[in-house]
Amino acid sequence: MKNRVIMAPMTTKMSFYDGVVTQDELKYYSLRTGEVGAVITAAANVQDNGKGWEGELSVASDQLIPSLGRLASNIKRNETKAILQLFHAGRMTNSRILRGTQPVSASAIAAERPNAEVPRALTEDEILVLIDDFKKATKRAIKAGFDGVEIHGANTFLLQQFFSPHSNRREDQWGGSLEKRFNLINQLVDAVISVVDDSNIKDFIIGYRFSPEEYEEPGIKMEDTLYLVDKLADKKLDYLHISLNDFKRVSVSEQYKEKSIMQYVHEKISGRIPLIGIGDVRTKQDAEDTLTNAELVAVGRSLIIDPHWTSKVLEGKEDTIRRVLANQDREELVVGNGIVEFLNLTMPDRLR
Repeated sequence: MKNRVIMAPMTTKMSFYDGVVTQDELKYYSLRTGEVGAVITAAANVQDNGKGWEGELSVASDQLIPSLGRLASNIKRNETKAILQLFHAGRMTNSRILRGTQPVSASAIAAERPNAEVPRALTEDEILVLIDDFKKATKRAIKAGFDGVEIHGANTFLLQQFFSPHSNRREDQWGGSLEKRFNLINQLVDAVISVVDDSNIKDFIIGYRFSPEEYEEPGIKMEDTLYLVDKLADKKLDYLHISLNDFKRVSVSEQYKEKSIMQYVHEKISGRIPLIGIGDVRTKQDAEDTLTNAELVAVGRSLIIDPHWTSKVLEGKEDTIRRVLANQDREELVVGNGIVEFLNLTMPDRLR
């Protein structure tokens, strides 16, 4: 890639009800591409029952390929790579979003959040269909002209739910021990890699995103994540992408407080595969500090507020970076209500 800056995947809630890309969505990405090395899109569901919110992008059918193609070509300017994020919400949705259908997960265990619905445990056959639908989604991404896909195994969505001892209480080959909780991720990643290998497409990127810890008991701990990272780093992936709200964040576990979470992860990878670091990167110094424990740096909210953050940092013009999103700037920056909601939840000091 032309530089080490990645536009992080962020929820926009800009798509049509059926997952088709809107003109506003195209404008939003168009404004922020061309300077970064790559853009990772907002999450795109691989199955209709994997939809997590209204306005979500979809890659669940061949009919969506033309729409996705417009998005890919819009991002691929000035050598910026376009990466489509593939996901399934699992239990992190509700029957209203799914038009009356009960959410699914690894087990019939509700998330620890207000008004969470009890999901239905996926059957063995449904798990195999899920793996196949990630393969189909990858084929659609290739046909649409994307440069790569990111498998979304973070932020408490379905793949993380299978890895978590909180949401996965199964006693079959898909749950129980740490190794069995990894089984879905293991088979699904291999399946996506096989699609790319069989397609003979050159230089197609495959990444995997993960969250390092859960606060639930039982939940994912650093030991689990280091196991996950160790296994994934030996696969034919092109990068791993940690999900953090602060690149300096320290583990909640007493055994892992001497270094940042990202440093522990980076040391476990030990140069086998590039790591994307992330977490409240606002300045050039933040980016450089992140890159001490990562090969690439993802920037999210700063790019929402100033689409030209990358060029201003690279050209030594940091003093011109816009730091606050004013209401009167929303139309110019193509910032809709979904993005404002995202910013309010994660960075209220950026709004006025």
